[in-house]
Amino acid sequence: MDDRRNIEKRLGDVLSSIQKIESFVETRPKRFDVFCQDEMYRCAVLFNIAIIGEAIGQILKISPEIRITSSRQIVNTRNYIIHGYDSLDNEILWSIVINHIPKLKQEVLMLLDQ
Repeated sequence: MDDRRNIEKRLGDVLSSIQKIESFVETRPKRFDVFCQDEMYRCAVLFNIAIIGEAIGQILKISPEIRITSSRQIVNTRNYIIHGYDSLDNEILWSIVINHIPKLKQEVLMLLDQ
């Protein structure tokens, strides 16, 4: 697979995980306490954030100059989820869902349109 097609595939993976997170949020009250109380909800979000981080990491290996805001922090978040799973902070995860996922979606859609 050539680099451009590989990047497009990874961006598609990111977009798919974002859409899944959005669907989880849309089917529940958009409140932090609901997020904290529903373990299946948190696990589903967590898994998709990890996929996003892995896909961005793969993209950076191919094209380190790609224009994704906070791309290194996204990869670092994935690593923290995988390796620091026992000290995850629900507030940080919720902040990612509410504050960072919408911006990342816009950037991914722009990259896919290019």
